[in-house]
Amino acid sequence: MQRLFLFLSLSLLAIPALAADEASRLHDLFKREWEVRLKESPLFATSVGRHEYDDRLPSATLADLQRENAETKAFLDELQGIDRARLSAADQVNYDIFRRQLENGVADFELGDYQMPFNADSGFHSGFSRLPEEVPLATVKDYQNYISRLRAWPRYVREQIELMRAGIARGFTVPRATLNGYDKTISAHVVEDPAKSVFWVPFEKFPSTVPEGERERLRQEGRSAVMDGAVAGYREFPEFFQKEYLPHARATLAASDLPNGRAYYQQQIRQYTTLDLSPEEIHQIGLSEVDRISKEMDAVMRQAGFQGDRAAFLKFLRTDPQFYPKTPRELLERASFIAKKIDGKLPSEFGKLPRLPYTVKPVPDDIAPKYTSGRYVEAPQGSTQAGIFWVNTYQLESRPFYNLTALALHESVPGHHLQISLNHELS
Repeated sequence: MQRLFLFLSLSLLAIPALAADEASRLHDLFKREWEVRLKESPLFATSVGRHEYDDRLPSATLADLQRENAETKAFLDELQGIDRARLSAADQVNYDIFRRQLENGVADFELGDYQMPFNADSGFHSGFSRLPEEVPLATVKDYQNYISRLRAWPRYVREQIELMRAGIARGFTVPRATLNGYDKTISAHVVEDPAKSVFWVPFEKFPSTVPEGERERLRQEGRSAVMDGAVAGYREFPEFFQKEYLPHARATLAASDLPNGRAYYQQQIRQYTTLDLSPEEIHQIGLSEVDRISKEMDAVMRQAGFQGDRAAFLKFLRTDPQFYPKTPRELLERASFIAKKIDGKLPSEFGKLPRLPYTVKPVPDDIAPKYTSGRYVEAPQGSTQAGIFWVNTYQLESRPFYNLTALALHESVPGHHLQISLNHELS
């Protein structure tokens, strides 16, 4: 009996040690995967305040993407070797989130998602055009890193083109119907004068931390990098887009019409809803929501005293001038006013607010024609920038005032800005 008691006692003492060992393995795995992710995604590394890779762009060759996918699979195998049941409740949640991230990465690669590096409103090319605003530019080294990235752009564009060619070959493309006018988001950066490029802006005025004696040299190198790097890369893309991509873009719309489309659509559902529902179940939810919202609209019509049916009400909302701005400034001012009103309500609704402020700006001209009505732009971590609530001032006849409150609540506060900024302040 004494031996049994001793054995049970020692076993109980070992349980906390085993749990601590599993937690240690888990967090070690987090750290190693994070470092690999930063190295493979240098633009992402810059955005989260890690600057070891500020002089480079990622690789988009098929060989490197295959290697990265193998690394992700290895991390997933290692994760599955950790006993989830021995983890604390918090670490079980961390485990599940991390597993989902890895599984999504593997699934996206195996379904060929990398062969479609842009969508109807944005892509790798439009993201790169924000580079001057998203990198540190306070020292000579910062400028040299920026110049290095501009020079690497043609290589990166060519790698993306090869991936898109593979997509064309198997019918995996963006729908043709979404691409009318899309070439403008590319050709906007094909200029003959570097001073007209968005990439030249950092060379117009240097911060005081860049020595006067270095500035002319950096301007000369910058002029070459803008024209032979950034502009040259953008010059290659529209030629491919017009001659190869657009003529072969698919005529269908549904994701299910893509190669292995049913599986692709199912993965999109899993990734963006975190649910394992079927497309049919998602569609049924959508139908029920349309019915619910339609009934609410009917009630609003009656409350407003509108005389007419729902079709007439929608026509009224879509055509009456009182609901639409006359100038971009008017739209921005209305959005800013709404945002500040919401700011004033936050202290009464939330116990903790972020220190980082946000501002309201128009969607940049080069992407506005194909862009959504608004979006939140996260400030690079460790920078001196604020978050940005973008408002699209293009085609004002499609920007009704009555959409602004919901847009502001979602994109700024208490939506993306508040949540993301608070997350960054966590220790």
